[in-house]
Amino acid sequence: MKTVTISLNTVEKVKGFVNAVSPLDGDFDLVSDRYVVDAKSIMGIFSLDLGKPLTLQIHSNEEKVLPLLKPYIVE
Repeated sequence: MKTVTISLNTVEKVKGFVNAVSPLDGDFDLVSDRYVVDAKSIMGIFSLDLGKPLTLQIHSNEEKVLPLLKPYIVE
């Protein structure tokens, strides 16, 4: 499992992120405080506090996934 911090502070970023991870194999979880949602669920993402960075837990082949998520990753 790989963990990265991402920012989804606009509606366009949320849409783009869901479109990027939806076709991928594996599980992706977004964590905000004590809440965990499926990162492929746009409704789940909108239930989180998007005003602050989120933790993305990647349960997949990170080498293929990380380049696709580069626009959303916070360094």
